Amino acid sequence: MAYMDIPYGLDDQFSLPELRFRSIWKVQANRTYQAAKPLGFDVPGIFVTFEGRGTLSQSDARYELEAGTYMIVQPGLPCAYRCADDLWNFYFIHFEPLDMALLLDLTAGRPASSARMAEAVRLCERMIDSLIVRPKGYKFMVNLEMQKLLLLFATEQDAGSGSRYSELDDILYRMHKNIGQPAAIDDLVRQSGLSRTVFFARFRARTGMSPHRYMQELKLASAKTSLETTNLSVKEIAAALQFYDEFQFSKLFKQRYGASPRAYRQR
Repeated sequence: MAYMDIPYGLDDQFSLPELRFRSIWKVQANRTYQAAKPLGFDVPGIFVTFEGRGTLSQSDARYELEAGTYMIVQPGLPCAYRCADDLWNFYFIHFEPLDMALLLDLTAGRPASSARMAEAVRLCERMIDSLIVRPKGYKFMVNLEMQKLLLLFATEQDAGSGSRYSELDDILYRMHKNIGQPAAIDDLVRQSGLSRTVFFARFRARTGMSPHRYMQELKLASAKTSLETTNLSVKEIAAALQFYDEFQFSKLFKQRYGASPRAYRQR
C-alpha cells in the first residue's frame, strides 16, 4: 500500500529578505584607471574581478582585488580603487539592501576567493544582456540573476566550510524517498562511508536529532498527511509506514501532535 509523502515548505517564521538590483558596470581597466568615492557608495555594491588585479583602499585598509575574487562593499564608507598593474577587468554591481548577503553569511568589507568565477561571469553577462535587449520581465530577470550570484558565492563558501557535512546529502535524500520502508540505520551508516560514531555525531549536528528520531519524524509527518487527505484506516497507515503496530503508531502520533490519530482525523 502506498504511503503519502510529506509537504515541503519554508518555515512560517522565515521571511525572504528583499534584494533590489540597481546597476551593473563591466570595467576593462588599464594602469590609468582610478576612481575615488570620498563619501562612499550610495548603496551596497560588489566587485567581481575576473582578470588582472586592482586595489581598493577603505577605512585606512588596502585590499587586493585579484582575478577570481569578489568583495562586497558597504555604503557610506569613503574609498578609492584603481588598477594595480596593466590590467584589471571586473564587474561592479549596485544592489540593496545587504540583508540577503548577510543572511547568507557573506562578509562585507574584505575580499573572498571563488573557484566558480566562470559561472559568476555568465550570471553578470546575462544581467547585461537582459538590460540591453529588455525582454518581457527583464526587471525580474536581473533581480533573479543577482540573487543567483550571491547564492553561488554563499553555497561555495558553505561547501568549503566543512561544517555542513555535505556527505550526508545522499543519506537525507534516501530517507525522504523511502519513508514507507523500514529504518535501516546500519545501511545508512555503510552508505556514508563513515564510522558509526562519526556518522551519528555529524547527523545530529546537521539535523538536531538522531537518525532514528529523524526517520520517525518523517513517518509521523507522512501519517498526518494521510489522515488529512485519505480514508485509509489507522491500521492501514501504521502498516504502510512500517510502524510495529497500530498501538505503537497511535502512541507516537499522540506524543508528537497532541491527539490520537482518530481524534486528529475527526478534528
